[in-house]
Amino acid sequence: MSTALVLIDLQNDYFPGGAMELVDAESAVYKAALLLTAFRQRALPIFHVHHIAKRPGATFFLPGTTGAEIHASVRPSAGERIVTKHFPNSFRETALLEALRAIDASKLVIAGMMTHMCVDTTVRAASDLGFQCSLAHDGCATRDLQFAGQSVDARSVQLAYLAGLNGSFATVRTAEELLAEL
Repeated sequence: MSTALVLIDLQNDYFPGGAMELVDAESAVYKAALLLTAFRQRALPIFHVHHIAKRPGATFFLPGTTGAEIHASVRPSAGERIVTKHFPNSFRETALLEALRAIDASKLVIAGMMTHMCVDTTVRAASDLGFQCSLAHDGCATRDLQFAGQSVDARSVQLAYLAGLNGSFATVRTAEELLAEL
């Protein structure tokens, strides 16, 4: 049984100047990079999830654009698996599950973007598939949302989704706390 790092959609479009800028993306990718460095130093398995838009009318993660590229601070190294996806769930129509089972992974450490969409969906799916999930809340970012004419600020969105995941689907901790548990 092994522990694998899964980094979800840490792509340029989520950063300042990108097509779908998130709140605190730069601090989140810094924490994700700390996890990545630690996993590299320990020679533990690493998976980079890379979203490429296929949906008609998509406005970000467009194929062949700089915005769709993985952020330079967490760019994959040789031997690290890149899993391309086209849906929020990183397991849907990808090879992620097969690859994790091939290395006998039972525990996942997860960081990424957007907390309320791809991170939430992937963590819930991973838990349903039997993985023990740990989520680095400070290695994730989201954005303000609108519903029924009301605005929900990114901090509130982040807290609500993390609270919903914690305990039932994942252990939600800081990147440093998760590193101390490796």
